[in-house]
Amino acid sequence: MTQIKLGDQTVDLPGQLPTVGSQAPDFLLADNELVNMTLKDFEGKRLVLNIFPSVNTPVCSASAHKFNELAGQMDNTTVLCISKDLPFNQKQFCITNNLANVTFLSDIRNDAFANDYGILHLNGKFQGLLARSVVIINSDGTIGYTQLVEQTGHEPDYDAVLDALT
Repeated sequence: MTQIKLGDQTVDLPGQLPTVGSQAPDFLLADNELVNMTLKDFEGKRLVLNIFPSVNTPVCSASAHKFNELAGQMDNTTVLCISKDLPFNQKQFCITNNLANVTFLSDIRNDAFANDYGILHLNGKFQGLLARSVVIINSDGTIGYTQLVEQTGHEPDYDAVLDALT
């Protein structure tokens, strides 16, 4: 079990992010049209998973905007913004904010992704939502980099993500 902070509150997570070098756990996530997406749908591509609680919070919104901006600097890389938000809400957020360089996916189908990646808030006011984290999956399907943001109210270390991509 891993712990992070949400303000002053300690939040328990069910496990840890996958180990660098290990095979990335598969996932079942819904796109903005409610089409099921799995890791196989991105086969051969390098992925940056920008994982966060909800697009309806200022920090999560900021990270989606920043990764949308940075996506153009990432060669042969697809950025996936993943939350538990309904796909309808994610789609509207993308349209309203003109976010065209990232792909939003929703973890509404089940908790397998959240548990396999060790990032489900088990308690606190965000219970049931995803912990802010970044995972890079190499084009061969292995984990290349992970970052668990220890304070939910903070943005990811974008420079570290970009460094890991070079």
